[in-house]
Amino acid sequence: MEEEDDDVPQLSSHTLAALQEFYLEQQQREGMKTSRESHQYSVGSIEENWQLSQFWYSDETATCLANEAVAAAGKDGKIACISAPSVYQKLKEQDGKAFSVRILEYDRRFSVYGEEFVFYDYNSPLNLPENLLPHSFDIVIADPPYLSEECLQKTAETIKYLTKGKILLCTGTQVQPTGMVT
Repeated sequence: MEEEDDDVPQLSSHTLAALQEFYLEQQQREGMKTSRESHQYSVGSIEENWQLSQFWYSDETATCLANEAVAAAGKDGKIACISAPSVYQKLKEQDGKAFSVRILEYDRRFSVYGEEFVFYDYNSPLNLPENLLPHSFDIVIADPPYLSEECLQKTAETIKYLTKGKILLCTGTQVQPTGMVT
């Protein structure tokens, strides 16, 4: 006589719903990744890495900051983005605009942007390529990677070296539990 296996494991309805939600989110992420691959400069084409203290701006904030930088730079202006990759990506989406942009970033994944990428370590604030001349950018937008006085001071040294005078600095002194920076 054969015994039937009535003890086949089954997921509870809550667990099954959570698993289905996970798979749906995974499919959506894959779809977003595919659409981002079609536009290499879009926000999120390189995802944030919290271990490198990267926190991307929302699409709306990145667009606003990019537009402010373009307005401040003026026609044929030069813009430097220090540790502000989502703003850089928004600037790159504005193809055909009369400005140039460089990204100074520690994360070498941004080397995919070619000559516009400059490896930047705030610990060596003036260790920059020779072609980045003093006071050569109409505006520098910066978001120091750490909320420490040392990081801000060293990033400020880089900003002072690069800017003709206009600065858009995005930072705070304390992260609130809600994720808001004050």
